[in-house]
Amino acid sequence: MAPNSPGSAEPRPAIVTRRFRVSGIVQGVGFRPFVHRLARDVGARGWVLNDSQGVLLELQAPGEAIEAFLRALSASPPPLARITGVREEALAEPAPRHADFHIRKSVDLRYTDTLIPPDSDVCAECLREMRDPSNRRYRYPFINCTHCGPRYSIICDMPYDRPQTTMQRFAMCPACAREYEDIDDRRYHAQPNACPACGPRLTLTDRLGAPIAAEDPVRFAIARLREGALFAVKSLGGFHLVADARNEAAVKELRRRKRRDAKPFAVMVADGDAASRLVVVSAPERALLESRQRPIVLLRKRPGALPEAVAPRNPSFGVMLPSTPLHYLLLEDPALDVLIMTSGNLSGHPIAYDNDTALSQLRDIADYFVLHDRDIRTRVDDSVVRLTEAEGLDGPLLSFIRRSRGYAPYPIHMPEDVGAVVALGGELKTTVAVGKDRQVFISQHIGDLKNDATFSAHVDCSTHVQRLLSVQTDTVACDMHPAFRSTRAAKQQAGAEVVTVQHHHAHMAACMAENGLSERVIGVIFDGSGYGLDNTIWGGEFLVGDHRDFERAGHLRPMVLLGGDKAVKEPIRVAISLLVETFGGDLGGVRVPALQDIAEERRDVFVKMAQRRLNATATTSMGRLFDGVSSLLRICHEVEYEAQAAIEMEALLERDFRTADPLRYDIEERDGRLIVDYRPLVRDLLRALEEPGATPAHLSRRFHSTVVDAIAQVCRRLAERYDVRRVVMSGGVFMNEFVLINAIRRLGREGLTPYCHRLVPSNDGGLSLGQILVAAARAGSAPPDLPTSAGRP
Repeated sequence: MAPNSPGSAEPRPAIVTRRFRVSGIVQGVGFRPFVHRLARDVGARGWVLNDSQGVLLELQAPGEAIEAFLRALSASPPPLARITGVREEALAEPAPRHADFHIRKSVDLRYTDTLIPPDSDVCAECLREMRDPSNRRYRYPFINCTHCGPRYSIICDMPYDRPQTTMQRFAMCPACAREYEDIDDRRYHAQPNACPACGPRLTLTDRLGAPIAAEDPVRFAIARLREGALFAVKSLGGFHLVADARNEAAVKELRRRKRRDAKPFAVMVADGDAASRLVVVSAPERALLESRQRPIVLLRKRPGALPEAVAPRNPSFGVMLPSTPLHYLLLEDPALDVLIMTSGNLSGHPIAYDNDTALSQLRDIADYFVLHDRDIRTRVDDSVVRLTEAEGLDGPLLSFIRRSRGYAPYPIHMPEDVGAVVALGGELKTTVAVGKDRQVFISQHIGDLKNDATFSAHVDCSTHVQRLLSVQTDTVACDMHPAFRSTRAAKQQAGAEVVTVQHHHAHMAACMAENGLSERVIGVIFDGSGYGLDNTIWGGEFLVGDHRDFERAGHLRPMVLLGGDKAVKEPIRVAISLLVETFGGDLGGVRVPALQDIAEERRDVFVKMAQRRLNATATTSMGRLFDGVSSLLRICHEVEYEAQAAIEMEALLERDFRTADPLRYDIEERDGRLIVDYRPLVRDLLRALEEPGATPAHLSRRFHSTVVDAIAQVCRRLAERYDVRRVVMSGGVFMNEFVLINAIRRLGREGLTPYCHRLVPSNDGGLSLGQILVAAARAGSAPPDLPTSAGRP
């Protein structure tokens, strides 16, 4: 019978061969077995492999089957996978006839073009197994699979395979090896796969490192924690200091030993229900708590839920859920349901992440150590986030206070190619950023580079991330402050083109970048300090510009920092500076209750320093204005941690965003710039302090409302002058939830379009992103003409 004659069978679909490149987080997340199963489901033959560019696969099947495969690939990838692109590649030569579909051995290429998977929490399947007495991994603190567990913190090199992780020293037992090789097993090619017979183990020591014989280190720890002991526990990306959060004596003892009197401690609970007994949790906040990233989430306290010593003078607790099997085990006793989980480090040092360093640094804090022998390649602190739900927002607003474990080093995607640039950030809350094509990879939080150990971690992070991403660059971006260690390090790199970026310009560019803006904007950049083009300290800035350059269009009236950096630690010095700027040197006739809190001799010295500008540094810092007002309200005269005075002043608002009548202030024009004059504010504040019923809380609300009003008034005038309607807000002051939310609302009412950070912190943790964008904008051209006299007070 002729092939196409009536009654003949339907012709078989033609078999075609097509090859695809899949990019994104597609290694170490069960992607190849997922592809294998998907190919089997649609009847395709061929192969899949990992290489340094991601995943490469070849399909041999009818065209419709391949299209069905591609739809399913994008619609339902493995839980930890993030597909950023699927691109078809031409076949160099006709493909052979494949007999089946199989997984090929990884190909090691010198150039890496795949994403580095972040660390993840424990999946539900692993938790069930860990809690099952009949399972061979019952109560095993290192249980994991392709859907969960350590990734970035253990990766030594790419592609991501076991020999290139810190698990390479652990040879799998036959049972684990069978799982690893079984395409239908959840642990197929799970690189950290292990069990009690062949994997990492816990050890227990006293504070001097002497081993303690305990049948079960976890149960020993639970018993001692209930008695009030303090532990150092090796977690996913470093050590935590752990205590019973309900034991007030233990919490206070931890504060005494850690020399941390005021900064809030984070707490860990087993699940969302346990969290809701301590804090008020909305549905979106609960989803964030339970997300795979497992960040610390700032949540409103329930009165009396925990001792005040956990988070003194703060309306919120920082709450997180377990991110490792060991954390779940530590919380298995209902009598120990809330744990203090704070970074295991000395003040100013990075988090300890290897056993020897922890034993050396933390022995005067911890009574006991829970150690293990799975090395951490890259230290990764806990991420800290806040979710704000308020009228006037287009949905819940996610703000990063610290972007680290679970998020780093996932990239920020750019609308245009940024080239190959490395940015070294600033001096505090430092991160490293690496630009590659249309992506910017931002490292985990590193910390304060004034410390040698932190600076060493900064250098290691820069080289490690570049190596993992196969980025070779001769361009390094850094802050323009000549004394920053990151800046000096950049200038010492032989053969590198160094692009120095003004601090507040980098903040502006970072906010523009994550919001996809490239045209000129108004930048409201408020922070503690940043080196200005006039060699003074800026920090209350209104800029107009784009990625390449900017104009200083306005700023806060300058004040002086008495004793330089000492004023940052002692806000009372800033308060006196504000008083002298406002009233002159004779404060005898000015009633200032806050001055009663300082010795007369010391007060007189500070007044003379301000009058004569002795050892006094000029600044336009909005952060310091917050400090000074906090001191004038007698909220905080000396700080233990960064921004404490401002944080405690905001805390009096109880996360209530209602505004109040602003205090008086002036906006002057000088040399073409708008100057916000705070002197009327100081006078008005002191008058208000004498009114019956005046409280620090109400005056804090009035001050915060004044800052919001000044933002709106200056931006409205600049919008008319420059014909620019978009406003980006960045800098550490915009960590202040009241100012941020009300500035968004108010700018909108003024007919302007406000933008803020949602992907990186508005503090210096986002600085490296902005440096990348500025360096990319200036690539191949001379730096913009920014006169050194710009912005002179």
